[in-house]
Amino acid sequence: MFPKATISRFPMYFRVLTEYNHQNIALVSSEEMARKVGVTSSQIRKDLSYFGSLGIRGAGYDVAYLLAKIKEILGMDKKRRLAIIGAGKLGLALAGYTGLKQHGLEVAALFDIDQSKWGTTSGQLTVFPLTALASQKEELGMEIAVLTVPGAVAQTVANMAVQAGFKALWNFAPVRLVVPKNVIVQYEDLVVGILTLSHHLARKFG
Repeated sequence: MFPKATISRFPMYFRVLTEYNHQNIALVSSEEMARKVGVTSSQIRKDLSYFGSLGIRGAGYDVAYLLAKIKEILGMDKKRRLAIIGAGKLGLALAGYTGLKQHGLEVAALFDIDQSKWGTTSGQLTVFPLTALASQKEELGMEIAVLTVPGAVAQTVANMAVQAGFKALWNFAPVRLVVPKNVIVQYEDLVVGILTLSHHLARKFG
């Protein structure tokens, strides 16, 4: 079992290792990775030690093998289909983000209560009525519900997603959700992120 903090660093390691792989670099040291990622080399060695003895003394880590292991841990060796609930600016931006496909994620459809948004988007994705969430989940084989809705309705929408059978929610609304224990929620609060950055800026530069 990997600690939560370690899991949170794996996407950064994956991004750096992908760069090395594209440059046909076969072996990389923890020191080199540390300079790219921004954590200490000892932290990287500790995180990667959960995989067993992967490092080659005096040479470094096998980039291709480590990429495969991290892909497996992050579930990137499987294809996951997403339902975006909320076809506003954020929802449409996520739907058009090509980086998701590069990581085994595919937006299958969007959902909204606004009838004027129903139909096909410029990206050739369909926006369905929110009432069609359960039926389309089964038909399109979606596993993750992405909530890009106002905070005031996020809990109601989360309840609908859970009732539709979703076991994983990616929540962009600035609220904490109450869900059953068997449902996973990943929070992405954009305001918290930028305020945290503002705090560090103020501390460092005044």
